[in-house]
Amino acid sequence: MDTIIRYGVVGAGHMGAYHINVLSSLNNINFVGVFDIDKKKLQIVKEKYNLKEFSSLEELLEKCDAISIAVPTTLHYSLAKKALEKGVHILVEKPICQTIEQAEELIAIAKAKKLTLHVGHVERFNGAVQELHNIVEKPLLWESRRLGPNLGRIQDVGVVLDLMIHDIDICLRTIKSKVTDINAHATFLPGSTNEDVAVCQLKFENGCVAILTTSRVTQEKIRTLCISQENCYIFLDFTTQDLQLHRQATSGALTSKEKIHYRQESLIERLFIHKENPLASEIKYFIKCIQSGMSSFESNILDLETLRVTQKILKIVKKNN
Repeated sequence: MDTIIRYGVVGAGHMGAYHINVLSSLNNINFVGVFDIDKKKLQIVKEKYNLKEFSSLEELLEKCDAISIAVPTTLHYSLAKKALEKGVHILVEKPICQTIEQAEELIAIAKAKKLTLHVGHVERFNGAVQELHNIVEKPLLWESRRLGPNLGRIQDVGVVLDLMIHDIDICLRTIKSKVTDINAHATFLPGSTNEDVAVCQLKFENGCVAILTTSRVTQEKIRTLCISQENCYIFLDFTTQDLQLHRQATSGALTSKEKIHYRQESLIERLFIHKENPLASEIKYFIKCIQSGMSSFESNILDLETLRVTQKILKIVKKNN
C-alpha cells in the first residue's frame, strides 16, 4: 500500500487555486493546507475548500512531505530551495526559476537528497500533446500560436517566460534535435518592462524550422500547433485537446469567363484523445513519482535545456530591441 503523502500548497492566487481545486478532489493524499502572504487570497481559498491556513512557509513545510509552489517566478528559487533543504518534494510551476545557475543548484540539491523536483510544464500532460510522440516522425515545419488578452495576472515576466516556454518545451521534446540557430523579435507596450508580443524562429540540426508566436495583446485566446511532415500535416488545439491529421492533399482550379474556383481536398483523420484535466494528470504523476521513488533527474535535464533555450531567446530579444 502506498504511503499517504502530506501535501501543501504555497500560493493561493490564480494558478495556486487550480492546484488547490485538484488536490481537494484527491483521496490518496492528506491535504494539510495552504500558505500565502496575501491574506485576502488565502481567505478566499480557505473558505471555499475548508482548508487550514499557515502563517509562514516554515510552519507549512514542517507538516508536509510535498508541496506545490505556485507563486511569481521571482520567488521560485528561494522558496524551492527552502523546501528542498527541509527534505520536502516539490512541484514548482514553470519556469523552474529565472537563471540556469539557480536551476542547476536546485536540481543538485534534489538529487543529493533523493527528492522529487517536478517542474510544472502542464502541457506535457495534455492528452493531445502526449499523442504527438506517436505521430511526429520527421518534422519539417513546426508552428505554434499562443495568444490571448492581457489579464494583468503576470507582472514579473514577459510572454517568453510566461507563454512561449510551453511551446519551446514541447518543441524540443518532439523535434528531438539540436538547436543550431535562433532569431527572435518582441514588442513592448508603452510602459511595459517585459515583452508583450514575441516571435521566435528556431533552426534545428535535422533541418526542421520552428516558428513560435506569443502575445498577451490579442483579444481572443488561441492555443494551436501545426506540424508539417512530408506526407502529413498535423493540427493540434491545446484548449480542446483535438488532434487532426491531414493526408493526401490535392488541389485544382475550375475557370470560367466569370470567375475562377479553387478547390483543395485532403483526407482528415481525427484522433480520439482521453481528455483528462492536464493539471490533475500532472499532480497525480508527481505523487506517483514520490511514492515509487522514481528519480526526476532525467526530466530535470530536459527542464534545464528548455530554460537554456528560453534564456537565449530573451537575450536575442533584448539585443534586437
